[in-house]
Amino acid sequence: MLRMHKINIIPGVSWVEIPEIDLYILCGSPADIVKHLMRRGMIVSIEKKGITCENGPNAILLSDIPIQNGMFSNLAEFPVLQMLYRQGMILPNHPGNTGIKPLLMGSETQVKRQMQYIFRGNYGLISEEELIEAGATPEEAAWMMSMKLRFAFGRILPTESLLDGLFIGEHEVAIRNGATIARSGANQFRIRYRDESVTVDLNLPPNEVYLSPYPLGYSNLRREYFAVVHSGQGDGWDTDNPSMSSILMHQGHIFLIDVGPNLVACLTALGISISEIHGIFHTHGHDDHFAGITTLIRAGHRIRYYATPLVLASVSKKLSALLGVEESFMSDFFDIRPLIGGVWNEIDGMEVKPIFSPHPVETSLFLFRARGPNGYRSYAHWADLASFEVLEKMIREDPAQPGISRSFFETVRENYLIPADLKKIDIGGGMIHGQARDYRHDRSEKIVFAHTSAVLTPRQKEIGSSATFGTMDVLISAMQEYTWKFAHAYLTNYYEGVSGNRLPVLLNNPVRTFNPGTIIIRSGETHRDLFLILTGIVEQIQEGSELIVSLSAGSIVGDISAMNAMPAIATFRTSCFVQCLCIPGDLYHEFIVQNNLYANFERLQDFWTFLRTTWIFGESVNLVNLTRIAMAIERILLEEKQIFSGVKPDSLYLIQEGEVERWSDDQIQAIHQPGDCFNEESVFQIMPDPCTFRARTPSLICRMPASLVADIPIVRWKLLEVTERRRGSSGA
Repeated sequence: MLRMHKINIIPGVSWVEIPEIDLYILCGSPADIVKHLMRRGMIVSIEKKGITCENGPNAILLSDIPIQNGMFSNLAEFPVLQMLYRQGMILPNHPGNTGIKPLLMGSETQVKRQMQYIFRGNYGLISEEELIEAGATPEEAAWMMSMKLRFAFGRILPTESLLDGLFIGEHEVAIRNGATIARSGANQFRIRYRDESVTVDLNLPPNEVYLSPYPLGYSNLRREYFAVVHSGQGDGWDTDNPSMSSILMHQGHIFLIDVGPNLVACLTALGISISEIHGIFHTHGHDDHFAGITTLIRAGHRIRYYATPLVLASVSKKLSALLGVEESFMSDFFDIRPLIGGVWNEIDGMEVKPIFSPHPVETSLFLFRARGPNGYRSYAHWADLASFEVLEKMIREDPAQPGISRSFFETVRENYLIPADLKKIDIGGGMIHGQARDYRHDRSEKIVFAHTSAVLTPRQKEIGSSATFGTMDVLISAMQEYTWKFAHAYLTNYYEGVSGNRLPVLLNNPVRTFNPGTIIIRSGETHRDLFLILTGIVEQIQEGSELIVSLSAGSIVGDISAMNAMPAIATFRTSCFVQCLCIPGDLYHEFIVQNNLYANFERLQDFWTFLRTTWIFGESVNLVNLTRIAMAIERILLEEKQIFSGVKPDSLYLIQEGEVERWSDDQIQAIHQPGDCFNEESVFQIMPDPCTFRARTPSLICRMPASLVADIPIVRWKLLEVTERRRGSSGA
């Protein structure tokens, strides 16, 4: 009789169960994994002793490598919440509370990071001192802490009081009731029970991503003057919809309101590339509003990050705990733009007012407005708020007790009922979410309900509307076509030394819309036009390589092959609806020659071609940055078996040809191939581990200043992944 069962859930995640000893292990915990388990039947609604609850995992095996293919591998917040509350493992007198705590297993580094990240996810800022440091006055910090303690039932508890941790080192260790686990390879584990065992591999294959649990259709969105795209209506448990979020358009620019799980899938379905995102407005740091933050890091520029100082501090501490980095990490990847709470903040002609929302972690509601032909039009985004019933129960007569004052309650209720032309409201219920009935007399022109996995009841339908993924509410229509404006901005940036009256020769060409999945250039074939991507995402597929690079808006596709009438070196295929400015190759060639750009173009095109085919630089790095890097490259030629002794602490090295061995402790630790890098620690200004590099074959290496690439967020993020992968492969 088989005592152990292993089921592959998605790439990089599996499920191991030993029913005989009531052990159910979730192996890998990327974003939204709970929804995958629900879809696969690993989590279902059951009844225990007359109480309806859920079953599910009671242990989580963490990846040794916290970032894989640009995505977080360890986000255990929601799986842990599911165990504690939906299974009832923490609830008093609940049949699911047997005294056994949820168990986190993995390397000591990853277990400790997860404990701190979950702690910050539960509480945010945890003391009056932290609140004051983040910008609150002593008086504000006192009443905020009192409210926070009321949500926390009077105590801030360390995560270790709620969860057990098991460190997996070099040797086999006991899990519980006779089951054991040991590391069998790089991010690979063997789980044993009696005479049976299974092997678990948490490595995400190259070019694979953690899959979205729900299918999404494609939308071709027009860029509007002031509009709201409904990009998420569900909650962290909704298996059919993304978590509550919105996309705000203003003057054609794209702003995100929150960054939930599967953000890449959501943006791709909507035909939006990372480079199009102008900024993010962040309400708070719970995973269903936070987990997609790595997607924004994958841009070629620092995306603007708008939040109140309290929310920024809370999110920074959570991200710092998750990755084991300094809290200043946020400013390495984002253009931080603090917002003043309770007043209108002007942002490029649009105004936003953050409104404090009572919640276990620091949270803001957002009210947006823009002026149109008929005056102001407004949008209210009410994510993660408490119901009037819950808040009223928090009112305390004794100021020494945790809770809120009646005057504060009245202020909050008044704020919640501020009318808007369009208002999206969280009606998730429970202790930390809203109720639809509170808005029966709300004077907003249109109310949209969100943050729930339940079907709206007839009474709720009387009060508010629902919204399908990808639908848009236009508040102020655009009277111009913004794609032309984007094309002009991209070309002006690329050719800043060219007279402005010469650019129209490129701009005066058709903009074409391509359907999802369309091949616009095929490898090995000649083509007449080159394409400036204006909206959407194009995949670059290199012949003979498994590497697929995603190109964002602003990228130029097929320029070298079109202007030289030569066969394309790669296939380019649309991932979604894509709009491109189509420029004839001979016209582009003439433009380059007439503006004295050809000599530079000819000298750099070999570097451009190489950099565009690498994992590090191929994605979302625009032509301006590629040119700066190419101009700074120094080539180094190594003979076979030659030791490279000239590694500089301020330089990043990229292999263009050949293979280079990485030696440590008289052993080969890795073999670097074309496109691979080394000495990436220089970008983070940390000391590298002692090692030696030796050419395995005749090799050509490109040296570039680390400071030049450190300011490109996606490159910095990928180099951080390389660093974490090398550390994780040793089980650190």
